[in-house]
Amino acid sequence: MVQELLVAVVAALCFGALYLAAGARVVKQYEQGVLFRLGRVTGDVRMPGFNLVIPFVDRLYKVNLQIVTLPVPAQEGITRDNVTVRVDAVVYFRVVDAVSALVKVEDYKFAVSQMAQTSLRSIIGKSDLDDLLSNREQLNQGLELMIDSPAVGWGVQVDRVEIKDVSLPDTMKRSMARQAEADRERRARIINADAELQASKKLAEAAQQMASTPSALQLRLLQTIVAVAAEKNSTLVLPFPVELLRFLERAQQPAPNGDTRPEVTGSTVKGGPPPG
Repeated sequence: MVQELLVAVVAALCFGALYLAAGARVVKQYEQGVLFRLGRVTGDVRMPGFNLVIPFVDRLYKVNLQIVTLPVPAQEGITRDNVTVRVDAVVYFRVVDAVSALVKVEDYKFAVSQMAQTSLRSIIGKSDLDDLLSNREQLNQGLELMIDSPAVGWGVQVDRVEIKDVSLPDTMKRSMARQAEADRERRARIINADAELQASKKLAEAAQQMASTPSALQLRLLQTIVAVAAEKNSTLVLPFPVELLRFLERAQQPAPNGDTRPEVTGSTVKGGPPPG
């Protein structure tokens, strides 16, 4: 009798151990557990730690609450200014409501991925090429809002959306390179013309200053000779007096009355040989 009682106690203990092992569940720190009892959600979500369920009756689903990095495949579209581009992005999201993520959508990761692809195509069609290349911050915010609006009902919160790369056709790349080169050449010419204008103004001021003091021109000529001689070259410099040039210039000017004949005063002819 005692032996049978001991066997029954051991059997009960073994059954209890098996039952406990079958019903024991461990939820990790970054997870939440949703308990389904006979197909219905029962009670609140199970927090991290040891949890006990009824074997063959309860089913515990664990939902990861970590931030998920979801790459969006490259989407090809036509921008508002009729340029064909390929754009890829990345979405950062996490589950904030484990029950909604399991009950309201079949696969929340696949749903977010498809929503991100369609939203990215929509953003491409509404934007210009310049916005895709230079104004990505505003496009990221618009894309995040488009994805987050339906995802809230799935128990998912979108933290951030980033456009990774914008691929352009080769012909468009060459056109943009030519445009950039032409713009740089235009700016170089403008800078050169501005420098010439400033130099001409300074030269005009220097000419006026030298005209008021003729000796300054001689000093400038001597400085030029010194600069040429300092180079140790074989250049020969012959200074030509500026006064001689001015004398020849005045000599070539016609008389005020238009008569080029020499003026005769008394018995002496000015500008010619004496009379015989």
